[in-house]
Amino acid sequence: MELKPILGKALKIVLPMVLGGAILWWMYREQDIQSLRHVLLHDMDWTWMLLSFPFGILAQAFRGWRWQQTLEPTGERPRASVAVNAVFLSYAASLVVPRIGEFTRCGVLKQWDGVSFSKALGTVVTERAIDSLVVLGVTGLTLLVEMSVFGTFFQKTGTSLESILHGFSWAGYFVSAVCLVAMAVLLHLLLRHLSIYNKVKATLGGIWQGVISLRNVRNLPLFLFFTAGIWVSYFLHYYLTFFCFDFTSHLGLGCALVTFVVGSIAVIVPTPNGAGPWHFAVKTMLILYGVADQQALCFVLIVHTVQTFLVVLLGIYAWLRLSFTKRLTLKQ
Repeated sequence: MELKPILGKALKIVLPMVLGGAILWWMYREQDIQSLRHVLLHDMDWTWMLLSFPFGILAQAFRGWRWQQTLEPTGERPRASVAVNAVFLSYAASLVVPRIGEFTRCGVLKQWDGVSFSKALGTVVTERAIDSLVVLGVTGLTLLVEMSVFGTFFQKTGTSLESILHGFSWAGYFVSAVCLVAMAVLLHLLLRHLSIYNKVKATLGGIWQGVISLRNVRNLPLFLFFTAGIWVSYFLHYYLTFFCFDFTSHLGLGCALVTFVVGSIAVIVPTPNGAGPWHFAVKTMLILYGVADQQALCFVLIVHTVQTFLVVLLGIYAWLRLSFTKRLTLKQ
C-alpha cells in the first residue's frame, strides 16, 4: 500500500534525470572529448566567465529581495538575508528534484523566520506570473528584432509561410477559418469534461490573482526595479560568456537575445537546471548564426556546466550561512 507513493516520488527524481541525460547523450555521442578539453584549457578566456559570476549571484539576490517585498502585504516580514539564502538553496535543490525549489525556499522561511508556508507559497504564484509576462515581452521584442533569423530557420527546414499561403484561394481561407473555429469549440467542449481543464483554469486564475496582488505592494517602483534587475542580471550572466570563445565573441546582442529567450523557454522542460533541452535549444540557434556544430556543442556544455557549478556553490554557501543564523519561529 505504501509502495506506490514511494515509487511516484522516485519517478519524479529519476525520470527528469533520465530525460536530460538521454538528450545530452544523443547530442554528444559523437563529440571528440579531446577537442572539448583543448577548448576548455587553451581556447577559452576564463576572465569573462569570472566576470559573469557576479551577475548570476545578483540575479538570485534580486529575487530574494523582491520576494521579501512581495510577502509584506500578507503581513509577513522575513529577514532579507534569510530570503536571499532561501532562494540560493532553492536553486541548488532543484538540481536534484526539478521544481522542488519553490517548496524548499518556503520551508526555509517557515523554519527560520516563522513565515506561513501557505502565504509564502502563494507569493510564488505572483513571482511566476510576473516572470512569465517578462519572458513573453522579451520574446515578442526579440521576434521583431531578429525576424530574419527565424526566416532563415523556416527556409532551411523547407517551411515557408509565404509558399503555403500562396496556394490558398479566398474560399480556402474561409473554409480554413471555419475549420479552425470549429476545432477550437470542440476542443473547449472536450476539455470541460476532463480534469486537466479545471487544473489549467485554476492555474490561470492563480496567475491572474498573482498579477492583481501587485496593487498591494508598498513600493511598486522598487518591485519593478528588482524585476528588471533579475532579468538583466540573468542576461548579462549569460551574454558575457560569449566573449569567452573566439567563435561567439562577434555574434552581438541580437544572437544573445535570441539564444537567451529560447534557452529560457527550454528550461520549462523539467530536467535538472534545464540540462538537455537548454543545450539543444541554444545550440540549434547558434548554428543559425553561423557557429559550427562542434563549436556550438562546446559552448553550451561548458557554459551550462560552469553556471550549474555556481548554483551548487551558492547552495552550499546558503546552507552554511543558515546553519549559523538564529531561528525566529515566534512572531514578534
